[in-house]
Amino acid sequence: MVISTIADRIARTVEGVADTVTAPFSEPVIRLGVTGLSRAGKTVFITSLVANLMNRGRMPQLNAAASGAIRTAYLQPQPDDTIPRFRYEDHLARLTAPEPNWPEGTRQISELRLSLRVQPSGLLSGISGLRTVHIDIVDYPGEWLLDLGLLDQSYEQWSADALDRANGRPGGADYVSLVAGVDPTVKLDEPEAQVLADRFTAHLHDAREAGFSDCSPGRFLMPGDLAGSPVLTFAPLPAARYPRGSLGREFERRFESYKRNIVRPFFRDHFARIDRQIVLVDVLGAIHGGPATLDDLRGAMARILGAFRLGRNAFLTRIFNGRRVEKILFAATKADHLHHSQHPQLTAIIEALLREAKDRADFAGATTAAMSIAALRTTVEETVDHRDGALDVVRGRLRDSGKQAAFYPGKLPDDPGHLLTPARQGAQKWLDADYSVMNFAPAPLTLKPGDGPPHIRLDKAAQFLLGDRL
Repeated sequence: MVISTIADRIARTVEGVADTVTAPFSEPVIRLGVTGLSRAGKTVFITSLVANLMNRGRMPQLNAAASGAIRTAYLQPQPDDTIPRFRYEDHLARLTAPEPNWPEGTRQISELRLSLRVQPSGLLSGISGLRTVHIDIVDYPGEWLLDLGLLDQSYEQWSADALDRANGRPGGADYVSLVAGVDPTVKLDEPEAQVLADRFTAHLHDAREAGFSDCSPGRFLMPGDLAGSPVLTFAPLPAARYPRGSLGREFERRFESYKRNIVRPFFRDHFARIDRQIVLVDVLGAIHGGPATLDDLRGAMARILGAFRLGRNAFLTRIFNGRRVEKILFAATKADHLHHSQHPQLTAIIEALLREAKDRADFAGATTAAMSIAALRTTVEETVDHRDGALDVVRGRLRDSGKQAAFYPGKLPDDPGHLLTPARQGAQKWLDADYSVMNFAPAPLTLKPGDGPPHIRLDKAAQFLLGDRL
């Protein structure tokens, strides 16, 4: 086992050195990771980004598009033959249909390569021809990222954390009560083990539906072809000295197997190879859920960012340490659910919400930014008369009924501390405000030639993430 591990590391090191040495003499590749937890809008973001890079009429804040430096864009097979292709055409067809609807969310890792033919600028612009820049977009469930935090935990530590979190979440008290009647030192009984795993998984689903973000292990929520396998048949148990052959000892072994066979390969083969990253955050949904879900989102984002290898992709650094994330964008999604007059408050909230994670990234040498975006705009803005005066609202098509409705979510505070402080202090509800969310459907589109789907600041996001390489 030790020899095979060493051999694998040597082989990967040699492969990495070879890739690094040849990279300056080959067509540049940008590996863009798109992450975020459920309902943050990863699939829509990727679909709209690709569509707007192929038809750049709505991308004035992407300098290479505005100047005409990007001459053409086209899709081609991604370099990783073993990874499913991101179903861009299917997703775009659903968003642009006569009766548009939202595509299915991310349930597995996928990849897409978009290649751009770019005219270089600067001193070489007059003597050099077009060059090709490849953008490899990697999409994966945000829930899987939360598993990276398990790598530094023992089964005992994870169990204690999971049981502590469960007490304040939907379905958690039932699971804690169930475990209280279980003796983890008795001989393993597989049906009992399956019942415990099923009940714990049901609790994770309930917590996620209630708006909580940190619901790990992530594969329990999206098991794929691992459903029912022993590697997903474990659950947290009270601490004890587990004898050989006991329920607790087997759960401990399966927990370590989960880290070794699922979490580490994902980090090694995909996550650690990313050099640009966007973190999509449904801040409005967390605020609507209440102080507990907002604080849980803050903690989850801090743990996710702790897994990134941050810093600049210097030539020698890439030879000896592998790729590092150079730029990270924290994006509050669904900005179209607010009138533009409240976008500064939304941006300030995400900056404050992610301050701990962002400061760590800045300190490590990565360039970070935060903004509010909508990858696909679904609403129009209006001002309506109200008993207290004019009210800025948004109007869109409701997903459930298809009817048009005007919506005012509530006034976000100018000071983010008015939300984050009670969230940290464990408040049960917002004292002086009530924040709502609306489930809008995509609006029917009539696109002019050369225009991609309408958005809010998608071009600004693309400039931050990709502009320096174009």
